[in-house]
Amino acid sequence: MRTLNTLALLAALAAPLAAPAQAATEKATFAGGCFWCMEPPYDAIPGVISTISGYIGGRTANPTYEQVSAGTTGHTEAVQVTYDPAKVTYEKLLEVFWVNIDPTVRDRQFCDAGTQYRTGIYYHSEAQRKAASASKEALEKSKPFRAPIVTPVEMAGTFYPAEDYHQDYYKKNPVRYKFYRNGCGRDARLRELWGDKAGK
Repeated sequence: MRTLNTLALLAALAAPLAAPAQAATEKATFAGGCFWCMEPPYDAIPGVISTISGYIGGRTANPTYEQVSAGTTGHTEAVQVTYDPAKVTYEKLLEVFWVNIDPTVRDRQFCDAGTQYRTGIYYHSEAQRKAASASKEALEKSKPFRAPIVTPVEMAGTFYPAEDYHQDYYKKNPVRYKFYRNGCGRDARLRELWGDKAGK
């Protein structure tokens, strides 16, 4: 019996160590102006599990849409993406982020003006910080427009989900969503900046 136990122990010690288990899901948070418009491009990506519209970067706990839209809380509208890193990389999420925003302006996006519509990448880990910074640096060198990129890379603070009626707004109210998006000139400006890559 001792011999069998000893052999089993030696076999276990000789076996290669298993690689650390990768997290089943991870989160990524991006601010790109109106959060209604940032959900659709991420929802379309295989490996993205969910998107939640909400508020980040402010100083008031549990802010309401009315407070944030008034610009008094310091928050910006953002979307938090839950994804499977085995199916989609954070780098891919960054690529999608850039071509869905205008990174050349501060405190506004398209027809929406104010700090509550500022852009931003909010990282949740050191690996995300490095990837986001590298992505921004690479884009600054390869961008198809002259204006500098002013979108900041910042540590994620508390994210507050927006009210239920904001979630999946483009699905719940497709006509109103399209009217707003077209009226705001979002797609036209994205095409000016990114050409055929716009919105993809």
